Amino acid sequence: MSRPDPKSSVAPYVRRIVSSSRFVPLLSAIAVAGVVVVASAAAMTMGPPTDTVASVVSSPTVSISPSARATDDRASRSGIRELRASPSPAPSSASPTARAQAPTTKQASPPSGGGTVTGSGTCGASYYTGGGHTANGEVFNTYAYTAASKTLPFNTRVRVTNVANGRSTVVRINDRGPYVGGRCLDLTQAAFGAIASLGAGVITVKYEVLS
Repeated sequence: MSRPDPKSSVAPYVRRIVSSSRFVPLLSAIAVAGVVVVASAAAMTMGPPTDTVASVVSSPTVSISPSARATDDRASRSGIRELRASPSPAPSSASPTARAQAPTTKQASPPSGGGTVTGSGTCGASYYTGGGHTANGEVFNTYAYTAASKTLPFNTRVRVTNVANGRSTVVRINDRGPYVGGRCLDLTQAAFGAIASLGAGVITVKYEVLS
């Protein structure tokens, strides 16, 4: 008696298993299990993603150190404190120049009236109070006995007499003027007030040039 061929006896059985509807779920389960295994292996190889995110967040290139922040805060508070606490500047004492010029605000005495008369005449005289400096560079002082003349040299002494009342004073020329017709002298307020009322404005005077 001959033996049956194993292949011929197994083949119908395999065909029945493959064609059976129960074999399909089995293949699906095997496929899912394979995907899970592959994903797990890939995750183990790459490492947890949270480590990468944490390393980026904690990187010193994107963080602000507490010491730097504290320094900025201290500098800001210090600037505000200095602004609020800065005292107003104390008034400075008078400079030597100011102290030297202080006497110009006090009443001065007229120059000496002695000497020889080298010239004389009659003209109108007025007075002025403004001006920072005179023509010869002096600080103008309305309380000093000085005057302006268009022609007389600086430091010339002139005796000025009010023709109306006979009162006279002596002045020193240190400025130029007055540039008004009929007037030859422009006196300071002190010099004019010594021979006339300031309300007069312009008076007729006799002048005598002293050597």
